[in-house]
Amino acid sequence: MRIGHTEAGHGVPLVLLHAFPLNAAMWAAQRDGLAAHARVITPDQRGFGDSAQLGRAEPDLDVAADDLCELLDALSLQTVVLGGISMGGYVALAFLRRHPERLAGLLLADTRATADTDEAAANRRRIADTVERAGSSESLRREVVPNLIGANTRWQRPDVYERVAAAAVAAPPAAVAWAQRAMAVRRDATELLAGVEVPTLVVVGEDDALTAPAEAARMADAIPGARLRRIPGAGHLTPVEAPERFNTGVRALLARIG
Repeated sequence: MRIGHTEAGHGVPLVLLHAFPLNAAMWAAQRDGLAAHARVITPDQRGFGDSAQLGRAEPDLDVAADDLCELLDALSLQTVVLGGISMGGYVALAFLRRHPERLAGLLLADTRATADTDEAAANRRRIADTVERAGSSESLRREVVPNLIGANTRWQRPDVYERVAAAAVAAPPAAVAWAQRAMAVRRDATELLAGVEVPTLVVVGEDDALTAPAEAARMADAIPGARLRRIPGAGHLTPVEAPERFNTGVRALLARIG
């Protein structure tokens, strides 16, 4: 597998994993805003963006975690500060399970440690089947996008909503289906949280319709020494909706790591 990525800046390596069904382009404001503080590396996860191939692997986020490990090896990076939002957070937790020795810090944004409920998993499989049958990701405009952006952002900055919607419907249907099925079978990572030994930041938008602030608070409470940053007026995509507030939190995390 060739995992595409974009870089900016120098210093401590900060790897940021994108949300479903987007790609590394969603991190543009972080590459610009954090490049003076870190070497910001934003991979395209399997099937998305410049990582166009899916390969033959069955849908499993452990596969995505191992893709990241191979990328770090290719970049000669032994340890990194790893951040993920939404699906990217699930992959970050899978990476924590499989490769904990490679983490110098952890950022979990608008994500959760728990597995899907049966109902949520069934809905993911339904969406996967829908895009495969249609040969198009257009249905994501109705099925997924409305929950990605907070009401405040959608009302005050409709251009942000439209940009996210365009990226979502442009996602390759095969990648959308693979990712949905992988998320549907992901393992519960709750038991990992108490064992995290690196500086950690948990971020959540106060208007997040997918991962509630209370759930983010429970996750932060379970991680020793973790800090929680709630971002007012933002929904599920905090780094896109409130980039400066998001970046301020990340800078503080980087300062703790040194």
